[in-house]
Amino acid sequence: MRKLWIILLSITAISVHAQKFERLAKTPPMGWNSWNKFGCDINETIIKEIADAMVSNGMKSAGYQYIVIDDCWQIGRDSLGNIIADPERFPSGMKKLGEYIHSKGLKFGIYSDAGTETCQRRPGSRGYEFQDARTYAEWGVDFLKYDWCYHGKQTQEPSYITMRDAIYKAGRPMVYSICEWGTGKPWEWGKDVGHLWRTTEDIINCFDCINDWGGLGVMQIIDLEASLGNYSGPDHWNDPDMLEVGNGVLTVGEERLHISMWSMFSAPLMAGNDIRKMSTETTKLLTNKEVIAIDQDSLGFSAIRWMKYGDLEVWFKALSNGEYAFCILNRGKDPITINQDLKTTIKRKFTIDNNFIIRDVWKQKDIGTTKDNFVQVIPGHDAVLLKLIKR
Repeated sequence: MRKLWIILLSITAISVHAQKFERLAKTPPMGWNSWNKFGCDINETIIKEIADAMVSNGMKSAGYQYIVIDDCWQIGRDSLGNIIADPERFPSGMKKLGEYIHSKGLKFGIYSDAGTETCQRRPGSRGYEFQDARTYAEWGVDFLKYDWCYHGKQTQEPSYITMRDAIYKAGRPMVYSICEWGTGKPWEWGKDVGHLWRTTEDIINCFDCINDWGGLGVMQIIDLEASLGNYSGPDHWNDPDMLEVGNGVLTVGEERLHISMWSMFSAPLMAGNDIRKMSTETTKLLTNKEVIAIDQDSLGFSAIRWMKYGDLEVWFKALSNGEYAFCILNRGKDPITINQDLKTTIKRKFTIDNNFIIRDVWKQKDIGTTKDNFVQVIPGHDAVLLKLIKR
């Protein structure tokens, strides 16, 4: 009998750690990540100033929470195998930096890799998963982005499960971001492993292009995301990668389309620009609370492409409380006039009749009702984002 109890206790102990922390991402995470703008050129001063800016520029009040330090913060391991932050760039250490971020009412995120090395050839977590998770817990980490470089012959699902279990055993709740670029179809297995998973290769600062090394522009990612909506929902999100808004390449219209579609997809909104010095226009794009509300809607519905007329596309999203959103985008260069009856039944479940107010959420203005067709000129490489509100 005593041996049986030992076996049962052992099984219980294993099962306790074989899960993720639940309900940490009931809506898609919002924050900032260092990679798109700074790459490896990060340091303690930049991160503190970014945290300060997130509070002062209205991003925090708009819902942004996470300050995520991407690759290149780590420099080696000590004699006991503990991960070491670069002492020249982070002289106060990661625990102190995390405390500073927390003092601003924000959350602290960090980066590692499932392989032996990170993508920038810094120490990865393979073979050190439980040790690293304990270290991150001691530092007060709230979010882990876990990459997929230099992984050798290991496969995705068990590799990410190992770190999931390590985080849970370490005892500190962390949002767990699976970043294996969609190569192992994480949408099929990620729900019980992480809180979000990358669905595509890295985004690049381009509207409609593909890099030789595999990076994708905004439109390429939108096209790939179109078929994955059924896998996404509260606490388990498709992640089409970070935002390129404010990085000086996309036009204002392209940036508006970019944010509109990420919000329609219920995607994580992770700013990737230098938020310490944004233009007024960029600040407005990132902090429009009506747009953010569509992204953060509690239903967690991911948009479907409802209509396509050449370069003109109409995307549909169901919202909570029986309301809806439409994004009408023009992927071409020339203006297009749309004349669309929005009254319809979609997927035999969502019915739109005459009794909705049409609101342009970028303009924050009611512009008509569903009794009449929606008519508007959509400029090239731009979008209009509509919310249908019950009358």
